[in-house]
Amino acid sequence: MTLKKGYIQVYTGNGKGKTTAALGLTLRAVGSGLKVYIAQFMKSGDYSEIKALSQFGKQVTVEQFGLGHFVKGKPTPEDAYAAKKGLQAIRKALNSGDYNVVIMEEGNVAAMCGLFPVEEILSIMSEKPESVELVITGRGADPKVIERADLVTEMMEVKHYYEAGVMARVGIEK
Repeated sequence: MTLKKGYIQVYTGNGKGKTTAALGLTLRAVGSGLKVYIAQFMKSGDYSEIKALSQFGKQVTVEQFGLGHFVKGKPTPEDAYAAKKGLQAIRKALNSGDYNVVIMEEGNVAAMCGLFPVEEILSIMSEKPESVELVITGRGADPKVIERADLVTEMMEVKHYYEAGVMARVGIEK
């Protein structure tokens, strides 16, 4: 199955739910017989979403390009190299014809932290084939990315709290 028209979506803002929205889109895509590629720019490790997504087999591919630590200050050369590999993987996935939906998870944050210039995201947006949906998540989306996107959702903090007991019961760690 292919998409007639793929859009560029951005999920940004300080509120929770950006990655969750992208994963919801992934679920809907898989349910429609589409294939999804997800590049995680800031994560490394066996998170709960990785375990869940592995249940979809070849319909969902996830690759991680984070080094497992929060980038503070100027990124290390290793951080920048990992992000560069992620950008290459995104371009390959977009143009391979193998995927209908391509997600740059925390792509906005990676640019904001200086892992790569925002021009890389803009270039990827320009390169997107007509029949592929591109999703870019992460707080701090650059105004140029917002301007070029077809759909932008800003998650806003209204009421955020963490109740360890409730979260632990459902297997979520802070």
